[in-house]
Formats: sequence, C-alpha cells, structure tokens
Amino acid sequence: MIVITGASRGIGSYLREEFLKAGDPVCGTYNSTPPVSNEDGSLSKVDISNFSDVDEWINKIKYGLDRITLVNCAGINYNCLAHKANLDDWRKVIDVNLVGTFNVTRKILPIMRDKGFGRIINFSSVVAQTPVAGASAYAASKAGLWGLTKSIATENAKKGITINNLNLGYFDIGMIDQVPLAYLEKIREKIPTGKLCNPKEIYKTIRFLMESNEINGTSIDINSALF
Repeated sequence: MIVITGASRGIGSYLREEFLKAGDPVCGTYNSTPPVSNEDGSLSKVDISNFSDVDEWINKIKYGLDRITLVNCAGINYNCLAHKANLDDWRKVIDVNLVGTFNVTRKILPIMRDKGFGRIINFSSVVAQTPVAGASAYAASKAGLWGLTKSIATENAKKGITINNLNLGYFDIGMIDQVPLAYLEKIREKIPTGKLCNPKEIYKTIRFLMESNEINGTSIDINSALF
C-alpha cells in the first residue's frame, strides 16, 4: 500500500496518479485543498499537525495496510524575513512540515514493525542547504527532517524498515507558483540544463528506494545539479 500525505495537489497529487496508473493501491490525506476526484474514498481529510486527527485516520485504515510505503509529502510554506515574521504563521510551518511528518510516521511505524517491512520517504528541500531570504521557517522544518530520518533509521533497521529524505530542487509543479518570477529566472540560470526538474524523477527515485534494502537514513538530492 502506498500512503501519501498531501495527496490532493502538487507533487502529492502527481505521485498518487502515477502509482494508480501503475496498479498500486493508494490512500492518503488532504487538508486545505479537497481532491478533484475521490470517488473511492481513499483520501481522508486530516490535519497531520494534530496527532488526534492522525490517530483516528490510521486506526480507520490500518487493517488494509500491508507492505507500506509512506510518502510524507504534505507541506506548507511561509515567506517572511525572520525579524518581521508572525510567530503563529512561522510555527505552523514547523507543525505541519516537521511535527506532522513525525505524527504520521510515529503512528504507522508500529504497523511496519509488526509486518517486518516498511519504506518511508520524507520530502526535504535544497532550501535547507542553500540560503534563501524569507524562508527561515521552511528551511528549518526541512533541515529538521534530516536528523529525524537518521534517528528513525537507526531505531528500525532491524525490522526491515528504511527511511530516507529526498532533497527536492525546483520543479514545475507544487509550490513553484509561490516563487517570484525574477527569482525563478535566477534559479534557471544556475541549472545546467536551464530547465526546472521533472517530477517524474521523484516517482522513479521512490520506486528505486522501495526496492532497496540497504539505502537507509540518507538524503538524496534531486535538483538537476543546481548546487
């Protein structure tokens, strides 16, 4: 079973469609953006920053979960210079991107451990490695995933569970519409191909990690050699 958080839009929606086309069973979450299509009821409205929401959701679907690949895709952004930031808005990014990822992972891990198999893929970002003005909340939330991943990898490796980060560059999908055009052009100039990344590379990398038993606790850059 493929479990995708944030599956109603952007990269999450794209991945859901790719896995469904490949014949994989998929379930997942949405929150602020309802899915265009959910006739089978496989997507549930869940605020992943609220553990009670996550707990209720997983308890409803857990009996249908087997050979789980969890894709922690849900995320939000808040652009503001640090000294001007609204504290509630800044904290919300941490709560969704970092705490929310932990909430879902924490709830699914016991199921993976009982079954002796699991794949967890977290979505980090090149923004955690490269200075970007106004992105302190987003960068902090994504950098926090690196330490979280390494710790969880150590705790669960003997149970047939791997967990890895994908450090995503700039893709022509998802939050790219929040990047100012002038800054986007500067980004393109740094990319050897002059093109934004193809989201197909995310799907192919997840497939690769699903088949691997030995890649664990790592961060893989998918950024068209941007930096």
